[in-house]
Amino acid sequence: MIHTFHLAELPPAVTARALLRGSSGATTPGLDHAECLALMRLGAPTISTDRLQLRRIAVFAQWRDEDAVDRFLSDDVLGRHLATGWHVRLEYLRRWSRLAALPGLPARAGGWDQDEPVVAVTVARMRLPEVPRFLRWGKPVERQVRDHPGTTLALAAFRPPHTISTFSVWRTVREMEAMVHGGSGRPAARRHADAMVENRRRGFHHEFATFRFRPLSEHGVWEGRTGIVPLG
Repeated sequence: MIHTFHLAELPPAVTARALLRGSSGATTPGLDHAECLALMRLGAPTISTDRLQLRRIAVFAQWRDEDAVDRFLSDDVLGRHLATGWHVRLEYLRRWSRLAALPGLPARAGGWDQDEPVVAVTVARMRLPEVPRFLRWGKPVERQVRDHPGTTLALAAFRPPHTISTFSVWRTVREMEAMVHGGSGRPAARRHADAMVENRRRGFHHEFATFRFRPLSEHGVWEGRTGIVPLG
């Protein structure tokens, strides 16, 4: 099993088709599940072109093996478009909560070193009446992650009507965990921890899961950048 996270700029018709239909194991050999979403800029105003970037797509996927990823990128219509962008291949390590779409993932699949790079992915199905609360508590967290010196890339993505995802690349596990737990002692550092307390008080989501991965390899270019993942 391997996971991937893809970023690409696509023609609007290709993006719309991907958001409506996505990809599945029924049509893509070796694919367990994929989430196709339109990019957002973390911390952007709620109503803005930065908040929902329909020409820029993110795809988070679980595959049976790397051969399936390679076949998808070379043979599938959407895959060939994604191959013009950037992606990272990931080794699954841990989850908090679970998604019905990914039922077989154990709570923990391996260990890690505090000083190694790490990738975090969240996927949530929003309760639509809770969106105003979620934005009030979540946007400060978005800015906290976006501006954190420990991240090399942080973004969010959305698929109507209610799926939202975040993706972040961290220089070290230590820096990511310090952010999550608000370990710096500064009031702003408590944003993520405080939002989690509020979510436990009254949930923002129908379902929500956070996944931790070890980055294995990086491919392509995103916004003129390579070496986004600090692989050494």
